[in-house]
Order: sequence, then structure tokens, then C-alpha cells
Amino acid sequence: MKELFVINIGRQLGSGGRVVGEIISRRLGIRLYDKELLTLAAKQSGLCPACFEKVDEKQGRGVFATMIAYLRSPFGADMGSVNNVLSNDALFKVQSDVIRDLASRESCIFVGRCADYILRDHPRAVSVFITANDDDRVRRICTRTGCTEDEARTMMERGDASRADYYNYYSLRTWGAAASYDLCVNTSPLGDEATADFILEFAARKLKMTF
Repeated sequence: MKELFVINIGRQLGSGGRVVGEIISRRLGIRLYDKELLTLAAKQSGLCPACFEKVDEKQGRGVFATMIAYLRSPFGADMGSVNNVLSNDALFKVQSDVIRDLASRESCIFVGRCADYILRDHPRAVSVFITANDDDRVRRICTRTGCTEDEARTMMERGDASRADYYNYYSLRTWGAAASYDLCVNTSPLGDEATADFILEFAARKLKMTF
């Protein structure tokens, strides 16, 4: 029986990160977890999936910062906001536990959700960050959503900012920075299939195994 391994994929919005992950998933015959993690986390916690979808890859405010905000306006602030922040962190912990549990039982691929940081102590993990040229990202988003180029660029900026805030807050690392990952790769020069080839070759060498 081969040792278990995981491939963690961080990605810019519109870079093709999930598509590349799906290609690798098919080639290796292992599961890819992205939005599926929300359903699993909801099932494990007994909470509704909407709770996890609401904070999916969104930064939680620090508890200290929230308490300061409340103290500055004790009569105008809603204590529910404090509970919401605590809940965001609690939901992140539930999702983290699901990721660790899956990684302990099967070889798989995780897309986003700080999986590379959550599994930083996993002995056989490969962490990759996927980017693409802006024009290619715009085309991909327009094709997927039917939006205009201007709308796609706005979605890119907001999506990347949200993912960066989430990752930086929970990991204390820098989203998209080379030092945070084993490999950073741009899909624009290679395309999705060849990018998957590149990642698989790198992963095989890092894990000292043959795919």
C-alpha cells in the first residue's frame, strides 16, 4: 500500500486552479475537495451548510478588534457581532478538522481554504499556488460567468483580496508569496493540461514516488 499524500492548491481567481486540480484528480484517481468541504464540515458539526458558505474563504475579524469596537460603542453595538466573529473562527476550526481527518485517511487534493497551512505538519504534502496572466484570467471568468471584461476585472480584484485576507488572517503567512508554498506556477504559458503535468512531475520528485 502506497503512503498517503496530499496536494494543496492555492489560486488566483480565474487562474484555472480548480480545473488543474480536477485534471490531477482524474489522472491520479484521487478525490478533489473544494466546496465539498463545506458540506462535510456542516455534516460533522451538525450546522447548516449555509453557515459555512457565508464565511467561505472570508476573513474573520480578530476577537480583540471586535471587543474594542464594542467597547467604543457599548450601546450601539450588537453583541451578536462578537458572537459572529467567534463563530467564524469556530467554523474555520471545524473545517480544519475535516481537512485533517480526510488527509489522515486518503490521498487527496484540497483547493484553497488554507489547507497548505492546516496540513503544514503533514509529512507528505505538496503545496502549490497557481496564477495566470490577467488577460487570461479575464477571459476565463467571462467564459464561465458571461460577465463583461470590466466586471471580470472587478471580480478578480475583490476575489483575490478576499482570499488574501482569509489566508493571511488564519495562516499568518502571505497569500501568493513564493515562500508560503513549495511551488508557484503560471498557467498562461503552459495551459491547464501541461500545468498539471508540471505539478505532477514536481510532486513525484518531492514525494519520491512515481505517478
